Amino acid sequence: MYIAREATKLWRKVSAETTAELQLLLEKWQLLLAGLVFQYIHGLAARGVHYLHRPGPLLQDLGFMALPELGQEKGYLSESVFTFIFISFLLWSFHPFIYHSKRFYTVLLWRRVLAFLVASQFLRIVTFYSTQLPGPNYHCREGSKLATLPPPNNALEVLLINFPRGVLFGCGDLIFSSHMIFTLVFVRTYYKYGSNSFSGGSLCCRLIKLLAWLMAIIQSLLIIASRKHYTVDVVVAWYTVNLVVFFVDKKLPEMPDRTNGLSLLPVSSKDEDGRTKEGLHKLDGRMRDEFHKLLNGNTVDATDRRQRVQMNGKHGEDMSHSVSDATPTGT
Repeated sequence: MYIAREATKLWRKVSAETTAELQLLLEKWQLLLAGLVFQYIHGLAARGVHYLHRPGPLLQDLGFMALPELGQEKGYLSESVFTFIFISFLLWSFHPFIYHSKRFYTVLLWRRVLAFLVASQFLRIVTFYSTQLPGPNYHCREGSKLATLPPPNNALEVLLINFPRGVLFGCGDLIFSSHMIFTLVFVRTYYKYGSNSFSGGSLCCRLIKLLAWLMAIIQSLLIIASRKHYTVDVVVAWYTVNLVVFFVDKKLPEMPDRTNGLSLLPVSSKDEDGRTKEGLHKLDGRMRDEFHKLLNGNTVDATDRRQRVQMNGKHGEDMSHSVSDATPTGT
């Protein structure tokens, strides 16, 4: 009985959240699609610069002197940390569909994230096409067959970017690190919109956010130790991405905070006359109130039911007293 009841609650939460997110997606899909298309353009640009890459001796690098070389057999360490950060952020961004406490809408969050990524990646493309450095990665060094690419036979060969091999074994797209763009954007976004408190307490939340920054530092060191980038690629990423996020974030409208349970959907000029408000007005008062509670995590629990029962009981007692007082008694 308990499992069935909780499963019903969960399904109602997911359904209510999906309804709201779909309404936002129908309005914001152009910007989201543009951000996803630019991810392909960024990959295409990285593939194109590989044709211009010329291997050469490694440049003098302070990070290479300070950090021991991990070697090809341990190159997976930096990719493992990056995969963990990527999947963790992806799962966290969809937690409003399930969790009771929620601070943002997933559609609006990814709209913001893609804006940060596109701005940073555009600067990256301009930078690595300006000057091609000899790649420090093992497959980009002199003597490797993958260090240079023969001229393409046709345009389709370039457009397909040889995914995923072309992405994993690219050369020439160095300044600045793409892995660090994603890592810093994800960490900064989580630091701002991650929950400040939950059942474990606010101290635990602060520790998790500090751990996220620590993971970003570890990722930076592993990239250099794996010789996948020069130290300058990582350093430039740290201040460029943080500045990009800072300025772009100021230009974007702030997302509504859902912790107070008052904000259902962000109000805009389109919402006032569009489908979102029309859809909500079609709901009667009781259904709309329930939708608010489900969407913002304010579900009706057993305590509320007990209070209503007590009030009803008290009301019944008052009524019985009134009836007894009104009834004449014999003398």
